[in-house]
Amino acid sequence: MKPQQSSEEIERIRLPREGQVLGLLESRLGGSRCDVRCVDGNTRNCRIPGRLKRRLWVREGDIVLVEPWEFGGDEKGDIIFSYKKNHAAWLKKKGYLDRLDDFDDF
Repeated sequence: MKPQQSSEEIERIRLPREGQVLGLLESRLGGSRCDVRCVDGNTRNCRIPGRLKRRLWVREGDIVLVEPWEFGGDEKGDIIFSYKKNHAAWLKKKGYLDRLDDFDDF
């Protein structure tokens, strides 16, 4: 018999890999485009790629995982993952979102 896990326990969270950054979605621009304030200090005009358009739903204030473009990466990127509220709280507690607080209130 397996011991039951509490609903607050977090099993796995997708962390940024090399070349990926965390960001706060500031505003929806329409046409799957958004403005995202990233942890590295850049505000990027990001899009949701076609393969994720139907599966990835985002709102203003969501914490997202951004993959900057190879060319123009300081200004543009792709949103590849959106975090749930409890996962975003865990990221903040562990210090992954500390740099967002430096730029503005989160």
